[in-house]
Amino acid sequence: MRQIALLYNPQKAEACSVRNDVTEQLERAGIGVIDVSVAHDTDIIASNSQVKTAELAIVLGGDGTLLGVARQLAPYHIPLLGINVGHLGFLTESEPSQLEPAIRRIVAGDYHLENRLMLEAFVYRDLKEVAKFTALNDAGIGKGSFARMVTLDVYVDDVYVDTYTGDGVIISTPTGSTAYSLSCGGPIVSPHLQVMLVTPVCPHTLFSRPCVIDSSSVVRLTVHARHRDVALAVDGQEGILLQEGDEVLIRQAPYDTTLVRWPDREFFDVLRNKLHNDPSSGM
Repeated sequence: MRQIALLYNPQKAEACSVRNDVTEQLERAGIGVIDVSVAHDTDIIASNSQVKTAELAIVLGGDGTLLGVARQLAPYHIPLLGINVGHLGFLTESEPSQLEPAIRRIVAGDYHLENRLMLEAFVYRDLKEVAKFTALNDAGIGKGSFARMVTLDVYVDDVYVDTYTGDGVIISTPTGSTAYSLSCGGPIVSPHLQVMLVTPVCPHTLFSRPCVIDSSSVVRLTVHARHRDVALAVDGQEGILLQEGDEVLIRQAPYDTTLVRWPDREFFDVLRNKLHNDPSSGM
């Protein structure tokens, strides 16, 4: 290991503090540090093109920071180690209190790499592409107003599935199955599976249920709404307002996000500890 990119959220005081400790420990181990401040709208590669040469990136922040970094660095196949200085920290692998053993494991190569499926979302208006996004968690179409509903025709591989009327529809990855989709009644999916989830949000019917489809499928959604309060949101961070008749095409991205994982840390252990309602779990 020669160079590690260190990305931190400057709006989090603890991230700035931990950054100094990480830099000191990595340099003591003879590893070069590429230091990058990551705000919400930061173009990481434009800020420091050296990031592309990093063998690994350490991300100091919460799940939101890691999601934003993943969307930008996934095309460069740079493994990401998240150190949680946020709230839930479901995607992160370590805590600031475990910093020293985490750095020792990185230096010793005591970790494995886990590929996570990503999505591409395209918006078409009058048969022209007007927007394109990538997502690690999900791409959701929904309404903003409390009182209004949206209707979406859903197709999988050009086969009509159903028309959903309600608050919207979420298309998520296995990684995103524990995010917004979960709160809408979607299933928890093991992260190594190659599938996508189609989860209706508060559907105005007794019979609409989440669906699990193969990751090679292409999902097409057509928007029907008389109001202009409908949008596509990607990972809850980026998006675009939609209009009547817009089509959104969602498919598997041509690259994955690669996460650093400890060999002795199991998915269902994390799930139980992070999402359990036991007060002792910190939730």
